[in-house]
Formats: sequence, structure tokens, C-alpha cells
Amino acid sequence: MSQTDGVGTAMERQELETFLTLAEELHFGRTAERLLLSQARVSQTVKKLERKIGAPLFERTSRRVEMSPLGRQLYDDLAPLHLRMEAAVARAKDVARGVEGELTIAFLGSGAGSLTSAILRTFRERCPRCDVRMRETQFGDPLGALRGGDADVLFTCLPVEEPDLTVGPVVINEARMLAVPLGHRFAGRDSVSLEECAGETFFGVVNGAPAYWWDFHIPPRTPSGLPIRRGQAVAGFQEMMTLVATGQGVSPVVASVEKYYSRPDIVFVPLDGVPSADVALISRTAAAGTPRLEAFVRAVRDAVAANGGPARF
Repeated sequence: MSQTDGVGTAMERQELETFLTLAEELHFGRTAERLLLSQARVSQTVKKLERKIGAPLFERTSRRVEMSPLGRQLYDDLAPLHLRMEAAVARAKDVARGVEGELTIAFLGSGAGSLTSAILRTFRERCPRCDVRMRETQFGDPLGALRGGDADVLFTCLPVEEPDLTVGPVVINEARMLAVPLGHRFAGRDSVSLEECAGETFFGVVNGAPAYWWDFHIPPRTPSGLPIRRGQAVAGFQEMMTLVATGQGVSPVVASVEKYYSRPDIVFVPLDGVPSADVALISRTAAAGTPRLEAFVRAVRDAVAANGGPARF
């Protein structure tokens, strides 16, 4: 067999990236957007690779794109190798740049959750001369540490729509729960809808939390438009949980709260009628391109990918 007959030596980088991206997207348009190519170029590249292999890798119809059994096998074989190759290149770049100094990571709640250890391990392996510091933020001022320069990056719940801040990789996708005191009328339910919360009391927030951010996490109205009363304004999570436990209100929370902050006087009930919440890495837009930030963003992306994508609660 000649050298050009084998996929291992004959597959060009663009063919590899096009194949892997199309396998993930199963859509020529989105694949073209991700790779900054035309759809025609994507189609030509895939056809060229299929001719090289000798069989279809994708099954195309006018409505959908699916992987063929051979395409699935090839993806399963190549994806881990490609991930390791990209990680090796990233490590080499970080070592060559001599990433060092100190990186301060701020986090709200449980931060990156179960992925935190994997992210930090990946970063420390690549940048052993860079010290990592962690600091907690509160939802009274969730962006203050980042904006004030007390943190280099921040793990927090979206949405974050600020012109001076950049939203990076999503690390967690969380369902929503309603935290209620023990003995509350919802406590024994399998689920509760946001519409049913019209007669309940939620909480306000003090200080500098953006209004749109708080409204997303603590909705002021039901889906039909009924107002939901807001009681005492709170600055921190533990303060809010204490108020819930003592019967002064109920509150929507992300699902990981039940895992990391469970307490015997609070019951968590699945909440319907609200979108799930994403936790993402946030950085200052002005810091884009700095070696420490770029190295950490790469570590986050690689650790999330290596663990099967954003964690789900």
C-alpha cells in the first residue's frame, strides 16, 4: 500500500478538521461558519475524503445529514487522537511562552462544579510556573472582582451581556429548582411551575448585580405576566438560603445547589417554565491575547471536551 493510500498519512489537516466538525454539527452551514469556509468548500473537502477512503462517511438527504456507520467508526477513532494532538500543541505553546506569575480565578456558587479539578489539573500541567488563586464572589456584585482587577477570570452564571467583558467556554448546563422551606406547600411535589409561584415571595438583590442578570435567575413575573413579589434584598447566597429556611420566601436556584449546598431545613423541587442556566468562563475583553488568559481558556476548553462537554445537572 502506498503512503497516499492510508488515512493516517494521507488525511490532510483541513480534511481532518472538516470531517470532525461536520460529524459534530451534522449541518454543512454551521460547519462552514465554524471553519470560516464556504459550504461548497466543506462539501468538496468531504467528497475528496470519501473518495480517498472509498466509501461514504455521511448520509445526506435534502433535510438532514447523518453519519454512516463507517463515518461513526472513523470519528470515534480520530476524535480522541485529534484532542490529544491539539492539547500537545497547546502545551508546547504555553511552555514556549513561559506562562508564569499568578492567575486569580473568581467563582460564583460552585464555580465550574465537577469540572473544576479537571480544569485546574490541565492548566497546572501545562503552566507549572503559574500559581493559581481562587476567590468566591457573591451575587450582590457578581462581576465586581473581575472588573476591579481582583480576579483574572470568573466562572459565573449567564447571561452576561457587558461590552467590557467576554463570554468564553460554557462549562455547566443546569436545570432549575425551587428552594422552599421544609413544610412548604410545594415541598412534597415532584415539580412546580413558575406560573404557580405568583403567590410566593422571591428576593431582591443589593449592590451591583445587573438587572437583566437577576431577572433571569429570579424572574419578576410568571410566563403569563403575573407579578411575583420580591421581598428582602440579599447580597449573598447563604443569606438567601437562611431566609428561605426561615420561611421568609422561596427562590429559584440552579440544580447543583442541591448537591453542594443541601441542608435539612430546605427542600429543592424541580422548577418548570424557566430556561436552564449555563455557567461560563468570563474575562475582561481588554485582557484578550495575554498569555496567561489564553492558556487558561485553552485549558478550560480542552478539559470540558475531554470530559464529554459541559457538565449537566
